[in-house]
Amino acid sequence: MEIRPFTEADRPFLRTLFLAARRHNWRWLDGSEWQLEDFDGVILGETVLVAEAEGQRVGFAGLLENDNFLHSLYVDPEWQGRGVGSALLEAVEARFTSTGALKCLQKNKAAQAFYLKHGWKMISQGEGEHGGYVLMHYPLASHYASGSGRA
Repeated sequence: MEIRPFTEADRPFLRTLFLAARRHNWRWLDGSEWQLEDFDGVILGETVLVAEAEGQRVGFAGLLENDNFLHSLYVDPEWQGRGVGSALLEAVEARFTSTGALKCLQKNKAAQAFYLKHGWKMISQGEGEHGGYVLMHYPLASHYASGSGRA
């Protein structure tokens, strides 16, 4: 699997992947108004990393590097559970310069479990556009101190 920077040639496929992944994973929300172009607004101003496997795009992550904030991580539903999310998350974490942060929808229990498994900690809760969310942190300093960090 390769994790690489986004290029404009990725946009059409990642639009489709983004829409399919949201519909697959956020079933409790009414996605009838979601459109392919929603992807464009989500990644605006972000560093986007693309995962490729077997010659196809299988996921992406968008982060706000100056804020150490993981804004989005989506994996093609056909590729979930095959290490794509973990590879993207590791690539994102490698770009953090201090504690990382993300917001995860409260009803998205699978995503919460994924992040917890990877060393993220639940910090607080709030309300957002799509309902309740959990704020999670990736404590970079303690990660390095435990000896499990990258040198």
